[in-house]
Formats: sequence, C-alpha cells, structure tokens
Amino acid sequence: MTLHLTEHRDGFEAGLTQITSFDEAEDNTGIGLAALRLAPGERHQVTAEHETAWLLMAGQVTATVGDQQAQLARQSLFDESATCIHVAAGETVGFHAETDVEFTIYTTANTKTFPSRIFRPSDVPNEHRGAGQVGGTCLRFVRTIFDHTTSHPDAELVLGEVVTMPGRWSSYPPHHHPQPEIYHYRFTKPQGFGHAELGEEVLKVRQNDTVKIFDGYDHAQCAAPGYGMYYAWVIRNLPGNPYTVPEFTEEHIWTTKEDADFWRPAGLEDDA
Repeated sequence: MTLHLTEHRDGFEAGLTQITSFDEAEDNTGIGLAALRLAPGERHQVTAEHETAWLLMAGQVTATVGDQQAQLARQSLFDESATCIHVAAGETVGFHAETDVEFTIYTTANTKTFPSRIFRPSDVPNEHRGAGQVGGTCLRFVRTIFDHTTSHPDAELVLGEVVTMPGRWSSYPPHHHPQPEIYHYRFTKPQGFGHAELGEEVLKVRQNDTVKIFDGYDHAQCAAPGYGMYYAWVIRNLPGNPYTVPEFTEEHIWTTKEDADFWRPAGLEDDA
C-alpha cells in the first residue's frame, strides 16, 4: 500500500519534485501532485498538457498566464487565504520569482479546454467552520478555492485548504465520498504532527506528508496541541458524478447540532 507518503519530511529540493502521478500503477487516485521551488530571480515556464492548478505556498512571484500577468504573494499558509492559478490543457504559464517561492501543483488527465483563472485571497472565503460545535473542538478554517459551483463544467479538479487549530479536529464528523482525494500537510513548526484517520487506520502525519484517500474511507483529522495543521485537499470528479458534499458517518452526525448533548466534567469552565 502506498497511501501514506512520508519521504519529504526534510523538505523539498530546488526545482520540481513529483510526489504522485495521475497514472500510477498502484493506489492511483488519478491526481498528480508536485512541489515546485524557485530561487529569487529564477524563471520557470511550462505549457500544460492536462488540467493543472498551481497553489502558491510561499513567496512573491510575477505570474504570466496566457496574455495575463499578475503579481502574486503569500507569506503565511495559516494567516492568509489562498492564491492559485487554474488552467486547462494547452495554456502556457510562466513564473519569475522575486523571492524564494514554492508552489504545490495539481494535475489530472483532462485535456478539455476552459478559461484560465487566477484566484486571489479575496476570491477564496476563509470560512470559520465548526464554530461552537461540541464545545469549539472542531473550529477550523476551510478555504474552497474552486469546485463545481465556481469552476468550468469541463474542469475535473476540486481544490481547497483546511487549517486545523492546535489540539482540535477538522474534516469532522468523519465523512467519505466516492471521488478520490489527496491531502498534503504542513505545520506551524517543522516538528509539528497530527493524526489522520483512513477508515479504521490512524496515521501520524508530519511536515510535507501526503495521504491518498479512496471511496468509503472516513477521514477525520486532528492536530496535536501546540501545532497548527494545514492541509491542501484536492479531489478528482468522476464521470457523471462530480464532488458536491461529503457523506457524514451516520453515528456521529449528532455532533453537528447546536444543542448537542455531550459530557463535560462539572467545574471544567473554572479550570479552562
């Protein structure tokens, strides 16, 4: 099984590092994931052969997308919403790094054409999801960059981010969906860690880890106390069955109710 990829915990080297491919022989999600690191002054240009999204992780860069040019910048995955470029096959994208720059890149074997788009933080709501849920233990930031409501019907990728608060849960209640998915993790400190459920298996995830998620696997997450946990999530739509909303595991849906009756020890508020 190659569902939990851990070989990049020490970081990514300069240039392009392929993490997954969309045509793997084993445990294939149909999604390619790569990391691209550029030094100040470095240029990089590519013509996409398939649907591709470049998600800016850090740095300041001049991006050229077809006949568009844009200044893009990101200092913090945790405190800033997403900046992303989403293009169809055949589009040429170029970068001129003004500082050290890192992107994660997402691809799938889709050669249909659709208009390119540059998403800036103002385009991507930083949704505070789970506020007040079971005592505030599930508060997280959810940033859906593009999905079936905002992207072209011929696009096959869905992309977003989640920031999990230290010591709290996200992707909760446990949920699943038939469309394959990938999570890619970062932490507020390099020694940070969290736990990722994959069905009945629990994985200890660390900096730069990647997890593949398939049909039927519930995948709730939690971050260790003291460490904020970020993950980019990317889903591939299935033919005739695009991703819309997940299916929550029935036995835990009660935790989503505002008046959920859950146990708390007497006097806990005085000790908080």
